[in-house]
Amino acid sequence: MIRSNLYEVAFEAYLRERKIGYVAVDEARRSLFNDGSVKSVDFIVVGRQSARLVVDVKGRKFPGGPTGKPKKTWQNWAETEDIAGLMHWSAQLGEGFRGILAFVYRIQPGYALAEGTPDVFSYKNQTYLMRALDVQQYQLYMRPRSPRWNTVHIPVGKFRELVRPFSDYLVG
Repeated sequence: MIRSNLYEVAFEAYLRERKIGYVAVDEARRSLFNDGSVKSVDFIVVGRQSARLVVDVKGRKFPGGPTGKPKKTWQNWAETEDIAGLMHWSAQLGEGFRGILAFVYRIQPGYALAEGTPDVFSYKNQTYLMRALDVQQYQLYMRPRSPRWNTVHIPVGKFRELVRPFSDYLVG
């Protein structure tokens, strides 16, 4: 976790408010394993039941895009090393751990979510929407986005079909 990342700080506040057990991982240094370094995750989360999650937070604005030309698309891109790191960590931590991409959307002023939308969270005068996807599912449908930046994404329609409220993953 990077304390200056407002999305990660908001995610931590979301966990604290709901009294969900977690460890925030210090990303100052990469971890070393026999096969080299591995990207650190942001959180290890333990749900009230049997959920054991290894979480990488992806902060995005909604709508995104430049000021004056908003794009009402739920951006879901990640770096390929994010995917590899989550796969590695969930395997290393053992049976029952799942790698989760947590998409934390900061809802921009002037845009309102439907009443009753699950996992809407207010923090420091900002509104956030907490969404998530299992990294194994993400990996099945990911497509290259930018080879130059080593990023991948899921086509928007498929992402809408697969993404769930983060709280859905807390039940195990």
